[in-house]
Formats: sequence, structure tokens, C-alpha cells
Amino acid sequence: MVTETHFSNLDNQITGEIPASISNNPSLQVIDLSNNNLIGSIPSVFMNCFYIKALDLSKNNLSGSIPTDLGFLSMLQTLHLNDNNLSGEIPSSFQNLASLETLDLGNNRLTGTIPAWIGKGLEGLKILKLRGNAFSGELPLVLSNLSSMQVLDLAENRFQGSIPASFGDFKAMTRVQNINRHLLYGMFGKLYEENLVVNMKDQSLIFSKIPSLVVNMDLSGNNLSGDLPREITKLSGLVFLNLSRNRISGHIPESISKLKQLSSLDLSSNKLSGAIPRSLASFLFLGFLILSNNNFSGRIPYTNHMTTFDAPFFAGNIGLCGIPLDVKCPSDDEDDVDPEKGLNTSKNSRNGDTSTDKWFYLIVGLGFAVGILVPYLVITMKRSWSVAYFNAVEKVVDRILFLWLKYRTRQQRNQRR
Repeated sequence: MVTETHFSNLDNQITGEIPASISNNPSLQVIDLSNNNLIGSIPSVFMNCFYIKALDLSKNNLSGSIPTDLGFLSMLQTLHLNDNNLSGEIPSSFQNLASLETLDLGNNRLTGTIPAWIGKGLEGLKILKLRGNAFSGELPLVLSNLSSMQVLDLAENRFQGSIPASFGDFKAMTRVQNINRHLLYGMFGKLYEENLVVNMKDQSLIFSKIPSLVVNMDLSGNNLSGDLPREITKLSGLVFLNLSRNRISGHIPESISKLKQLSSLDLSSNKLSGAIPRSLASFLFLGFLILSNNNFSGRIPYTNHMTTFDAPFFAGNIGLCGIPLDVKCPSDDEDDVDPEKGLNTSKNSRNGDTSTDKWFYLIVGLGFAVGILVPYLVITMKRSWSVAYFNAVEKVVDRILFLWLKYRTRQQRNQRR
């Protein structure tokens, strides 16, 4: 579809190179050629599109380096070059894209480091996706200067070093996002709508109507090491957190209980140790939790919401024990475990309860026997005693009925008032 401001030819299996005729319409605000079979390099034809706000060339077979010219499209707000065969580094000219809100370069063959200027020149950036490339080096501290950042996806690269403590300072991630703002680009006719893909284990979640509500940090599949920084738990708006397949060590901080909005937490295949915090059981929205292949130890806090996760989510931790694993904890020989609450009941307390139960049943039994035998003996021994006994019982019953009727009458009067 071609209009005065919109050029869209997505998902039409178009082959060949990007047509040079695009440059004949300088008023274009949206160019969407995604999901085709375009080949060759990205030409310089977009230089004449001064008003372009959305450029989507994703899911093609484009190759070569990213042209420097794209960095001079000063009104560009969303740029998708993902899922191609692009190589080289991120052009330094991109620091001029002051209006950019989304930058998706994922699943290419890009190399180099994340340039420090990203944390300075792209202050309005909300979504940064560099996953599935060959980026290396350490994670730059200045990334946390991106106060609008809601989605940071750096998975499947070669980053090393520790996770900076400053990663707990992403301001937009510290707030719960509960106002849905449609990310639409363009002015007239058909608008370009931002789509967001979140990768979870063996599935991909696509958000097209509510991307502004998604808060995601994915650093999985790298060579990151060091302790899991406590500062991450300041990101109380996080919905998805994936740090799996790294070499992260240390304990899960107890302050993780602050991440109440978490829907997915993946810390698998690291070197984390210590006990699993009991606070994880209080996460009401947690639908995906995987802690497998670490060095966790102790009893699994299998209570409340944690009971929805099966053994595979905890497998590969030699020191872990208890439900839902088949591994018994050392104390299981002396204690019993409540499978629903994950609580222990010691033999001593159980024996005490058993003794109490025995005395209770003995007293009840004796009382029942006395209640049956006494009237029987009274009746059989002397008739006058039996008459007196049943007269007394009748008076007691009459008294109880009188008091009950008096109570009911008073209650009905109060209701009428």
C-alpha cells in the first residue's frame, strides 16, 4: 500500500533489492517492508525521506553493514532492522537519533561493543533489542541513564563481566506501568503500530496492543559473572526477568520480594547458591519460574503459589530437597512434611498431640458411658427415684425451651424496630 505518507508492502514475499523509487516521495512518514525476501544491502534511498517516523525492514535477507545515512533521519522514532544478515558495528551516527523510541537490531551478525553514547544521545529510548548477535565486552554503566527504558533485551551475545549495580536505576522500570499507551507512528491514513516480542524459554510472546505495559530485562545466554546485584530488586515494575545461561553466582537477595509484578523469572543455568527465598511463594502473578541447574540448597519453600511449579523447574540443584523433588531432606527422617504448606511436624509434637487425643477420647467415652448407665441404674433400683429423675430432666428441658422462646421473641422485637 502506498499513500502520501505511508509505504507498506509487508508480508508479500517481495524479492529483489529495496526499490530506489522510495526516494521519490520525500513526505513518507512510514515505510514498512518487513517479512519479505528482500536481498542486498540497505541503500541510501531513505536519505530523502526527511519526515520518516517508522522504518521497518525486519525479517528479510538484507546483508552488509548498517548505512551511516540512517543516523541523519532526525524525526525517526522506531527502527526495526532485526532478523536479517547485517554485519559490522552500530554506526556512531545513530547518536543523532534524538527522537528514537525503539531500536531493534536483533538476530543479525553485528559485532563490537555497545557504544557508551547510547546512554547519552538516545535519552528517549524505550525499547532496545540487540539479542542474537555477536556483541561483546562489558555492559556499559551509562545505559541506566535511559530513564524511559522499559525493554532491554541483550540476550544471546558474548557480553562478559558482572551486571552493573546501576542497572537498578532504570527509572521507567522502577514504576508499575498501568496506563496503556498505543505506540502508533504516522499522521494520516494507516498508522504503524509497534509490536513487541518477549522470548521465554521455548516460546515467544507477541504484544501488539499493550506494548507500553511490558517491562522486560533479558540478559540471558551471555558470559556474565559475579553476584546477582541487589539493586536489580529496585525495578519493581519488572514483568519479565531472564538472567539464565550465564555464570552468575551468589544468592538470590531476600529483597526480590519487592518485584511483585513479575510474571516470569528465569535464573536457570547459572552458579547461584544458598536457599531459595520463601518470599517467592508470595508472588501472585508469577506464571513462569525456572531455577534449574544451579547450586541451590535446602528445602524448597513449596507453599502458596510455588505449588504450581513441578520438579523440572528445580532440577539440577544437588543440594535441593523436598517437594516437588523426589529427594528427601535430611530432617525428613525425624519430621513429617505437610505437602500443602511445606511445613514440618516433629515427632515430639505429633506424640504430644496423640497423647492429648487419647485423653480426649477416653474422657468422652467415660462421659458417654456414665450418661447411659446412671439413668439405667436409677430406673432399675427404685421406681420413686426414676420418677424424680425424669421429673428433673423434664424441668430442665422446659427451662431451656422457655429461655429459647424468650430470646427469639426479643430478637423479633428488635428487628421490627
